[in-house]
Amino acid sequence: MTLKPIHIRAIKALIHLVSLWFAALLIWNTLEGNFGADPIQGLSHFTGLAALNTLFITLAVSPFARWLKQGQLVKVRRVLGLYSFAWAVLHLAVYIALDLNFQWTLIADEIVSRPYLSLGAVCWLVLFALAITSSHKIQRTMGRYWQQLHNWVYLALILAPIHYLWSVKSGLIEPVIYLVVSIALLAMRYHTFRRWFAQFATAHPRS
Repeated sequence: MTLKPIHIRAIKALIHLVSLWFAALLIWNTLEGNFGADPIQGLSHFTGLAALNTLFITLAVSPFARWLKQGQLVKVRRVLGLYSFAWAVLHLAVYIALDLNFQWTLIADEIVSRPYLSLGAVCWLVLFALAITSSHKIQRTMGRYWQQLHNWVYLALILAPIHYLWSVKSGLIEPVIYLVVSIALLAMRYHTFRRWFAQFATAHPRS
């Protein structure tokens, strides 16, 4: 069966419902004090993993669509990507509001002095750039440059789990699993990267 527009709308509706359910879960756990002895860490962990998981799902759509031979599935990537950025915004908001107490002058110093925060900042900026250029109107305006910009998502894909790995002091198994999944998602695009390297080699031949 080939997916039709009504099926894509249903999938998008499901994505909205699941995302809103997790947002409600975040609020519930916060109000009920379910984030343990260190609620700030709990909030940071929840929002960070939500952003990372949604990013993974976004990047899994294309290979999944090819495997199922359902090209229409790629139309759900935009809403998934926007939810990933929304969670990343909440993740940053938790850090600024609860960790730094809105001491804006500390942000630059923290990012420079803590490598894991530097990686997180790069990932956040990539997701921000992709979010503000995700509309069809901007896509048409940018032309081929739109795709070149959106290829930076692969940088966020590999840096985000490293950011997670470097941020934890114990319990390394989970972030390592995320890193392995990230590498697997990149490996699925082997032919894309191979084509890029071939194009780069052709454009920059050795003397």
